[in-house]
Amino acid sequence: MQQVTVRVPGSCGELLQGSIDDQDFLISCPINLYSQVSVHFTEAEKRVIINKNNFSAESTFKTKFAVKKLLDYYNFKQKSIKINLTSQLITGIGMASSTADISAALAAVMLLLKNKVEFKLLQKICLGLEPTDGVFLDGIRFFDHLEGQQNYFIAGAPELDILLLKEKGTVDSLEFNQSEKLANLNKSKEENTKKSFQLIKKGLIDNNYQLLGRGTTLSSLAHQKILFKENLNKLLKIVKGRRHVYGVNIAHSGTIIGILVAKDFAAEKLLKEIKMETKLEYLQRVKIISGGIERRDQFGTPTWRKINCSSTGKQSKSGSDY
Repeated sequence: MQQVTVRVPGSCGELLQGSIDDQDFLISCPINLYSQVSVHFTEAEKRVIINKNNFSAESTFKTKFAVKKLLDYYNFKQKSIKINLTSQLITGIGMASSTADISAALAAVMLLLKNKVEFKLLQKICLGLEPTDGVFLDGIRFFDHLEGQQNYFIAGAPELDILLLKEKGTVDSLEFNQSEKLANLNKSKEENTKKSFQLIKKGLIDNNYQLLGRGTTLSSLAHQKILFKENLNKLLKIVKGRRHVYGVNIAHSGTIIGILVAKDFAAEKLLKEIKMETKLEYLQRVKIISGGIERRDQFGTPTWRKINCSSTGKQSKSGSDY
């Protein structure tokens, strides 16, 4: 039985999200937690069969709808396709779980049918459904999460860990991004967004974690007027001045807060203080990684191989000049 297995990373929110000169964008923050999809042909009568283990009904519906759109585009009617999904991501808190689910399913089906991933088509289908993170693209990206007009590689992943924390509740990212007030609110923080962008970009390119952390923290604070996080200010007081703690980042349409720390940082004392002084829930420690779709090798050892998407890396002059 021919089977294709791929995975796409989730995220710890974003390093930055906002708008500059009416261009909406985010800078992705991929982490080493994944949505994994296996697909194969089946003789069943249903055209697309998808499992529902560990997935919300909404996520299952979106993934199935996206795959049906792809099959319509390919005019594929010969066989039915079965999709098995597993995920390490939590929905509704800003981990790009929906993007990871949908893009992994589309990539797996493309490989099954065409033996290649058509990234522009994949991106178009994802964006036609909802705001989309750049985690399925290689590296750390500048990405227009609403229309896909701007998309380019900034740098590879910094060698940093993130302590994942979350506030109570969930956020509907589709509803959040469709708010009529959002454009004006993003415009009101544009100067801070520009400063954050320059700090983050230079920090990533130069491997300067202090600059990177300053930029992500500035973005987190500037976003308080848009989606307030009640524990953020208290958390910043706790982490301030600690060696090998570089700053925080957030999910701009979710409840995740990340603490950027060195790989060898001993976190026990800090986490104990956070538990005592805030209402934040600690989830786990993760690594920042370069984004992208990976395919599992079917021969020999079960290794993962990155699928090249360099052809989609469109450099934006306006983006690089912010």
